[in-house]
Amino acid sequence: MENVEVWMRGPIAGIPDLLQPVAHALLQAEEDIVKYTAQLSSEQLWARPCGNASIGFHLLHIRGVIDRMFTYAAGKALSAGQFDYLRQEGVVDMELNVATLVENLQLQIEQALQILAAVNPDTLTEERFLGRKRIPTTLIGLLFHAAEHAQRHVGQLIVTVRCVK
Repeated sequence: MENVEVWMRGPIAGIPDLLQPVAHALLQAEEDIVKYTAQLSSEQLWARPCGNASIGFHLLHIRGVIDRMFTYAAGKALSAGQFDYLRQEGVVDMELNVATLVENLQLQIEQALQILAAVNPDTLTEERFLGRKRIPTTLIGLLFHAAEHAQRHVGQLIVTVRCVK
C-alpha cells in the first residue's frame, strides 16, 4: 500500500486499540523523516534558513520529546542524563550526521511502540504529572502529546528540508 499513510493501513499489531493513533503518528513521523532527510549533507543538516531551527535540532528534539513524555507517562521524573540531552538539543554538532540522528530516533520510536504495547487501556485516564512543576495530566495525554509534538516538528523539518535543498 504505497503512498498510503500509516493510519490508513490498519491497526498496528500488539498495540491497544485506544493507542493506535499514537502508534500511527509515531510511525508516520519515522517514515516522513527517513524520506525527507535522505541525502542531506552535514551543512544542510545544521543550516538555519531564515533563522529557523535546523533539521538536526528537530531530529534531536523529536527523539528527546518522545523519551521525556514516555518517562513522565511511566510516572517517573527525568534523569540527569535526560536533562543533559535536553540542553544539548540546540547545540550544533558537526560530528553528528543524518544517518546517526535518524537511527537514534528510530530506536526511540521502536522503544515507544514496545511501551505502548504493554499499556493497559484501563489505566489511560490515570493521573500523571508533567515536568518539575508537576503539571497534572493523564497517561493518555502524555502519550498523545509525544506523538502530536513529534508530528509538529516533522512538519517544520520538512519545510526546512525544502529550504536547504
